Amino acid sequence: MFGESLDAAEAEAEVLVFAPAEGLLYCAESVETTINLHIYFASIPHMNMDRPTVAISLGDPCGIGAEVTVKALHDPIVRRAAKWVVHGSNHLMHIAAERSGIPVNWLRVAVESERAQHEIDADYVVLDHGQVLGLFDGREPSKVGGLASKAYVEAAIADAMRAQGDPRRVDAVVTAPISKESWSLAGYRWPGHTELFAFRTRARRHCMAFSAPKLRVALATTHVPLMTIRDLLTIGRVFDPIDLGNRFCKDMGVASPRIAVCGLNPHAGEHGLFGDEEERIIRPAIDMACSAGIDASGPWAADTIFRDALNGRYDLVVAMYHDQGLIPLKMVAFESAVNVTLGISIVRTSPDHGTAFGIAGEGKADPSAMREAMLLAAKLARAPRSSGATRSSGNHPDGPARGEWSSSGPWTG
Repeated sequence: MFGESLDAAEAEAEVLVFAPAEGLLYCAESVETTINLHIYFASIPHMNMDRPTVAISLGDPCGIGAEVTVKALHDPIVRRAAKWVVHGSNHLMHIAAERSGIPVNWLRVAVESERAQHEIDADYVVLDHGQVLGLFDGREPSKVGGLASKAYVEAAIADAMRAQGDPRRVDAVVTAPISKESWSLAGYRWPGHTELFAFRTRARRHCMAFSAPKLRVALATTHVPLMTIRDLLTIGRVFDPIDLGNRFCKDMGVASPRIAVCGLNPHAGEHGLFGDEEERIIRPAIDMACSAGIDASGPWAADTIFRDALNGRYDLVVAMYHDQGLIPLKMVAFESAVNVTLGISIVRTSPDHGTAFGIAGEGKADPSAMREAMLLAAKLARAPRSSGATRSSGNHPDGPARGEWSSSGPWTG
């Protein structure tokens, strides 16, 4: 339970206690007080029956996923934002709560049980996949960690793709960090969550994007070797993050997004002096976006454009490759940046940090990014989206063969 002091109701009752599993409990001196409190709580955003249901996949069991999840869900604001369904190990959640000094206040249901197939009247449920055996307190990539984390996220994706009216259907998915090395050790060829979600939803196009209080970034390429980027860039691959990023900004409440597009080469190629990708690929993509009514400009030199975006001149920056966009983002918003997959039929967010094996199990992990990812997932799940896609399904257990993935380049795992 979470004790909470609410100024608007203090004149009516001395103590208000928020008990997520049982509803709202309060100390009231009269029937009139009770009625006033009901009216008060009904006026609080997210304290109604229209809250979305959001799944959380717990990530690598050797990392900080369980800890940041437990800590984030200890925040009353997060608890009120949605109904939360955690796919993972109840045992790891208990350990994380004990080491963090947080009470165990969720409902545990075995994921394969009959009860899990029906509606569960609770706003914080752990669908327990069982204790992860073979970890031996290891804080490093492992085959066991890869098998477990992959099972968690696959279950969350499956729940998000269930039909309307299915009691297990969720409205969004938040993914705690995985180890790509662990997935590789377990035999999975996926470069990361983004590619897995895109394949499972059969998205025709998608992109990795990031949202922070003062900066939004979308990527033209994701988890690919730096030496292959030049061969992977096409006009369409640059256009997609411009278009999807523009739609995402509108989903976030920006009426007329201003999109800045980075060049690939130093000084954006200096009119062909340092490479021709800007004139041959990037500028035609920008022209295509402008023809579609998008306020896009560039290609701009990447060493200065992020400063302009931070100063409010642009609403989103499209970067050509992973580190070009992620270095400035993490410099200014490491604790608050959220990873969002655009172009898929599922709302999917994730904290923009890794497994942090080095501090796992010590109670030191900062839950800020996880908290922001959860709140953003709840927000996007409540609002109509223009950056999503049509629902479909993909059922290959291990992912496409090397070179099969035409939407994001060759596999590297």
